[in-house]
Amino acid sequence: MHEFRTHTCGALRKSDVGSTVRLSGWINSVRDHGGVIFIDLRDHYGKTQIVVDPKMDFYQELDRWRVETVVCFTGEVVARTPETVNPKLETGDIEVVAKEMTVLGEAEVLPFQITKKEEDSPEALRLEYRFLDLRREELHRNIVMRSELIYAMRQFMFSRGFHEYQTPILTSSSPEGARDYLVPSRVHPGKFYALPQAPQQFKQLLMVAGFDKYFQIAPCFRDEDARADRSPGEFYQLDVEMSFVTQDEIFSVIEDLFMDILPRFTRKSFTKAPFPRIPYRESMAKYGSDKPDLRNPLFMVNLSDFFAKAGFKAFAAAVEAGGVVRGIRVPGIVGVQPRTFYDKMEDFAKECGSKGLGYITWSKDGELKGPIAKFLTPDGLEELKKLASVENGDALFFICDAKPAKANEIGGKVLAKFAEKLNLLDPNDFKLCWIVDFPMYELDEETGKVIFNHNPFSMPQGGMKALLEKDPLEILAYQYDIVCNGVELSSGAIRNHRPDIMFKAFEIAGYDKSVVEEKFGGMLRAFKLGAPPHGGIAPGVDRLAMLLANAPNIREVIAFPFNQQAQDLMMNAPAEVETKQLRELKIAPIPPELPFVETYRELQERAARIRAAEAAAQAAQAVPGAEKQN
Repeated sequence: MHEFRTHTCGALRKSDVGSTVRLSGWINSVRDHGGVIFIDLRDHYGKTQIVVDPKMDFYQELDRWRVETVVCFTGEVVARTPETVNPKLETGDIEVVAKEMTVLGEAEVLPFQITKKEEDSPEALRLEYRFLDLRREELHRNIVMRSELIYAMRQFMFSRGFHEYQTPILTSSSPEGARDYLVPSRVHPGKFYALPQAPQQFKQLLMVAGFDKYFQIAPCFRDEDARADRSPGEFYQLDVEMSFVTQDEIFSVIEDLFMDILPRFTRKSFTKAPFPRIPYRESMAKYGSDKPDLRNPLFMVNLSDFFAKAGFKAFAAAVEAGGVVRGIRVPGIVGVQPRTFYDKMEDFAKECGSKGLGYITWSKDGELKGPIAKFLTPDGLEELKKLASVENGDALFFICDAKPAKANEIGGKVLAKFAEKLNLLDPNDFKLCWIVDFPMYELDEETGKVIFNHNPFSMPQGGMKALLEKDPLEILAYQYDIVCNGVELSSGAIRNHRPDIMFKAFEIAGYDKSVVEEKFGGMLRAFKLGAPPHGGIAPGVDRLAMLLANAPNIREVIAFPFNQQAQDLMMNAPAEVETKQLRELKIAPIPPELPFVETYRELQERAARIRAAEAAAQAAQAVPGAEKQN
């Protein structure tokens, strides 16, 4: 017989009755039924009920062992009586009558009980004892699901002719994007590697090198603040790049990927391919966000033209000044929601920066109410009703602001609040879409200058012709996001692979050619030596796993996550290191009271000046009058 186990704790069935087996695992629970002890023994695969008779010579030892002690039992598989069958367990038809017991790993007093719900234990304590927390059934299942999700992604990508290539973890610091994690070089004092924020440049260089279809389950590192759907420090993404492709071809691959993995990992309904494509500006005007939650049936309509000529002067003046009026139709709430509902929604809108939240209601009988109704004519009200597709029983809310972007932002928050208050979001549905046609440029509100809207390396739609002939603010980019239930799963783009177009694109944003060559010389050099058209995308593995697991935050699908302060409480990281290690790296922490220095060279020059001053002081003491001569 095997030393530790003949079967796992999830393997035994009725067909095994009469067999002598050996099982090893953790004591999940202990129950005393009139002297007979029933133990649920747990391992990675499941649970099996162990029965210990008081006549066994090891019976008294059970009093010494706590829950979570690791134990090995040898015994006979017997069928449970019909009234004791447990349909919740795959092994619920049988139990094992123990004949022998060996303790493999004793457990001390637990810092928290893993059989209780996660919320019953402080998160800091759970993260400090993460290895214990991972024994929880739900969390354990999440981590297994994540592993299977990654395997499914790999299977799909290989089936489509992609190959996985590893890119460097130690690289150069990026001049753009979030803050880097820096790694000091021992061999080159004063110089630093950076952990990659993404394999972006390397995967593009692989396309230039002729590899055609690349993917990687890539670790990425960014020194940025935590959010519910973003882990500080490191995260993983399915990094994809393809040569000789259009935007549509990339969409097709990713949609097929989702159609392959979603049925495997969720019972929820989901959007079938092809996913809706929503232009960025339409998304902002309709949903107030470039990450719309399409489960919410509510949206904004543009009523600016109507109010420009209607009799409500406050809205008309805002429109004349370049502002907008957005309307939100909320169906069927008149006579259902009390007056306080309207007041609370107005208070919320004001908290979001709005001056108010006007509304008009149409009762089931067509009776009109609301603070704005009296300013409009009967014909105007009828026209408004048609414009917003209002029916009797509906309410129409208004958001007005002199800045369209501000109106969109407020409207997006109000839409989300309506969804929350009215319980409009179906938790059993995944609504996917593409956000497309991002603007290449925007105006900086402070300086009024044209700047890049998002990704400066995207190919402008229309290429060089658009850059030369169009108003920069009208130029769109081949840039896209995939969004699910209000969560951005990935950004991507068709890359700007032509140096001439890149120089012109940066010139419009105020960058001289020499600056581009200095900051992005490596990529330019590659593009000058024969670069194919290429593009890609990188869906976030962590975020997708979070959605599939229906987890409240991303830490619930990561085996060993940081806390919200970017700390690993289990391994005590970050931590101070020994002085010897710092000396080897030729670095030392700079006390906050000292002036900040920009470079290692400047630090060296300062040290040289200090040494020279000290030498001069010593010389002055040795030679009378020398100090006066200096």
